[in-house]
Amino acid sequence: MIDTVAELIHVSKVYGAAETQVRALDDLSLSVQRGDYLAVMGTSGSGKSTAMNILGCLDRPSSGSYRLNGVAINELDDDELAALRNRELGFVFQQFHLLPHMSALENVMLPMIYAGVGAEQRALRAKEALERVGLGARLNNKPNQLSGGQQQRVAIARAIINQPALLLADEPTGALDSRTTAEVLGILDELHDQGITVVIVTHEDDVAARAQRIVHFRDGRIEG
Repeated sequence: MIDTVAELIHVSKVYGAAETQVRALDDLSLSVQRGDYLAVMGTSGSGKSTAMNILGCLDRPSSGSYRLNGVAINELDDDELAALRNRELGFVFQQFHLLPHMSALENVMLPMIYAGVGAEQRALRAKEALERVGLGARLNNKPNQLSGGQQQRVAIARAIINQPALLLADEPTGALDSRTTAEVLGILDELHDQGITVVIVTHEDDVAARAQRIVHFRDGRIEG
């Protein structure tokens, strides 16, 4: 098994051209090891969200290279990249991105449909994932029947359903109150303790303090 889950190597990301050019990332190198719990911090415009998009295979570098679980993403076409993203990555966002007409169970099953998992196995694994985040009694509830914290738990269950190599959490507690924030962070802590590699983007010191390692972004680079 490869020890390095994600590696950005001299990555730059440039938007626009000529006088409108913006260098969001500037020769950035960052390595995430298996079992890491990494917090990424920085002010707005520091490049942390751009780095997260590249780590999540939602964007490509302008230069440099990125390897995810040993695969060079620069060499993949868009379909191959989408398949890799579904197989190796889990995402948790500030907004929950749950489909409102689907139950919690159905929302969690979605990534497995794209992965070609059979219906019976989908239902079994989704139920187990929801039980893992404390929502075993809410399988059939739709998002509007759940609190914000419960919706984020559904999103976390969906994110881990394909047993990803890397869980990316982008401001996952930004829409939650302090008590619910503590509950959600507790779940992320437990998942990390169970062996999941976690990268969390946050601007809150108390959230970052839960991580084992913190990196600070400034002007598209890592400080220090």
